[in-house]
Amino acid sequence: MNGPGACRVACRAGLVGASRGTHALVRRAPWLNGLLGASGKRAVVDVQVTSHDVGDRTVVSVSGEIDVYTAAVLREQLGTLIEDGHHDVVVDLTDVRFMDSTGLGVLVGALKKVRGFGGRLQLVIDSERLLKVFRITALTQVFTIHETLDDALAG
Repeated sequence: MNGPGACRVACRAGLVGASRGTHALVRRAPWLNGLLGASGKRAVVDVQVTSHDVGDRTVVSVSGEIDVYTAAVLREQLGTLIEDGHHDVVVDLTDVRFMDSTGLGVLVGALKKVRGFGGRLQLVIDSERLLKVFRITALTQVFTIHETLDDALAG
């Protein structure tokens, strides 16, 4: 999403970036670069969060990993959108490779917040691995989960 109406912010300390209804936040944790990943290579943890409006709905697309180090980016983006009046939100998690309990907590918090305004928050998950996390935690009973973005926007 590099074009008119989009912005990209490399977040190290600050987490806010916005421009004309389209938001893009990227968090890279360079201090983690010295840690070794499972492959024995240096690990870089990052997440990208973008949003755009589709009619009356706001689609928030997330890619990368959502964990204790990156969840603040998603929390800030969702919180800002909800506070700015976006109360019909679809969070597209199809490009999320990993999510821990911190990420689940961010989504539950956003759901509570949007419901407080009489809105709704739906998820798009096409990964069986990620869906399993929602099943194990019984969050499939809390969230409306769709397999595709088209399904979410049709409902």
